Amino acid sequence: IAVHGVSLTVKSGEIVGIAGVSGNGQRQLVEVLAGQREAESGVIRVQGEAYAASREEMRRHRMSLLPEEPLKNACVGGMSVADNIAFREFDRAPFARGGWWLNGKAFRSDAERKINRYKIKTRTPETPIAALSGGNVQRAVLARELSGDVEVLIAANPCFGLDFAAVAQIHAEIMAARNRGAAVLLVSEDLDELLELSDRLVVMFHGAFVHEARASEADLTEIGRHMAGH
Repeated sequence: IAVHGVSLTVKSGEIVGIAGVSGNGQRQLVEVLAGQREAESGVIRVQGEAYAASREEMRRHRMSLLPEEPLKNACVGGMSVADNIAFREFDRAPFARGGWWLNGKAFRSDAERKINRYKIKTRTPETPIAALSGGNVQRAVLARELSGDVEVLIAANPCFGLDFAAVAQIHAEIMAARNRGAAVLLVSEDLDELLELSDRLVVMFHGAFVHEARASEADLTEIGRHMAGH
């Protein structure tokens, strides 16, 4: 079992960081929360309600996701930037009427607004998203996931391999979501990133939570010891 015996509460207006060496169950934990993997036992609750990560539940609870490797886990590479930005709401007004008739003009105008707002460098909204740089793919995912009201945000290595400007923008957006009252779970292999952004820090080792501390009071030696399983 990749993850076992874990219990964690993330409050509104709080960033909880999950630290750990890669391969200690972080990816499987995020997959269960994102609905990509079924849990064998246990219960996830959002605002007191049992949560099974269906699309409708994610909408109702305003759950947003910034997964690692966004081109593989959050986008369809051959589809346009505009289409990828619209994935969350494509079957609702103003993008659709009667659940099926799609309004291309609404797709484009919404995409243009978000492309400007999130500084996405793309030739046109119709450009396939796979043609964008890694930072701009992640900006497009940010535009889709964070442009509405967000109550819960799960981010997994959101800045891996990105340039300084993209990292600064993504960090600012995560902090802004927290400041607007979102509960944020940030899973990262970058301890500096976790210490910079988190309110609380939890260390994961061999699929279990083995240490917890307020980020402002975190002892790096202690954290390193727990990450190494000592």
